[in-house]
Amino acid sequence: MNRRKNPFPGIRKNVVKGRIYWKFERGDHRCNIPGPYGSTEFLAAYEAALIGAKAPATSTAPDTVSWLIEQYLGSLKFLNLSTSRKRSIRGELDWLRVVAGQYHFARLEVRHIEAVMAKKTGPVAANTVKKNMSMLYNFASKKLSYTGPNPAKFAEKMKTNPDGYHTWTDTEVERFLERHAPGTKPRLVLLLSLNTGMSRQDLCRVGWQHVSQKNGAARIAYKRAKTSVAADLPILPELAEELAKVPKDRMLFITQDARPVAYKPETLGNWFRERCAEAKVPGSLHGLRKAGATRLADAGASNWEIASYLAHKDTKQADTYTKKANRSKLADSGFAKLAIVSNLSSELDRKVAKVDE
Repeated sequence: MNRRKNPFPGIRKNVVKGRIYWKFERGDHRCNIPGPYGSTEFLAAYEAALIGAKAPATSTAPDTVSWLIEQYLGSLKFLNLSTSRKRSIRGELDWLRVVAGQYHFARLEVRHIEAVMAKKTGPVAANTVKKNMSMLYNFASKKLSYTGPNPAKFAEKMKTNPDGYHTWTDTEVERFLERHAPGTKPRLVLLLSLNTGMSRQDLCRVGWQHVSQKNGAARIAYKRAKTSVAADLPILPELAEELAKVPKDRMLFITQDARPVAYKPETLGNWFRERCAEAKVPGSLHGLRKAGATRLADAGASNWEIASYLAHKDTKQADTYTKKANRSKLADSGFAKLAIVSNLSSELDRKVAKVDE
């Protein structure tokens, strides 16, 4: 297996007490390279080192929110995240740096955190600001010897829809399948998502290399990009029927229309929403994951069986599906008992006695 070529020749990594430092070495010239790997500050220092010049002074003031973000992005904690998580949190922290990067994080109070949260549109985005700020303060306490409070911990959390993304109903699935015929890409995407629980980034990279035969039955196995948790699932007949229409030399089941290359997760999600609009259903890919988990829970699947479908490392999320299914079943059994109680003999049923009188 070929090693990935270093995009910055001369750079090597040093890890001291869990923190990452970058050094430049070429000939007789050696120097430290500041900033997170690949950041603007890092690139400026690297370009200076290539010509033997002194790195420009950083514009990030120490102990500011921007400085704290840079420390986090250069840490092992960040580098240990999955590629998809790095991409998403980097975007969130870049926004935070623009809005509040100039403030000294140790001087911020709860009201300041809530003011930054209010700059976001929607409760989910606002709560993400609270979560990320709290994460940065915890990082500062554990890794940077910060001993002050964590004001983000006490900021007011915005109320959100407890059900989150809309869960597809069986009727909506049927309506979508009626609109998108067998052999079409929208139908394949829906059946893959519903039957495997794959998220957008996993759907973008799945292909025949993930399909195998075990004991005469077809299975699909993959490792979830977000959590690195492995999933090994049977291929149900409705999915097998659709996969049979896909050429056997396809390394990607789902490719763009213009050229046979993979989608970006966000682009696939947007494309699929358009196909949902065509079918007049209020759906999303994440809603299909929820529908698949709900279907398993209603069929009596255990927490770990649902977690295996979702490729989760624990049953915390699966618990919500089994509890909801159990509530429905308990309600049915409870009302069945009421029916038994009301079927009393005429001698004991007081309502019947009054009519007879």
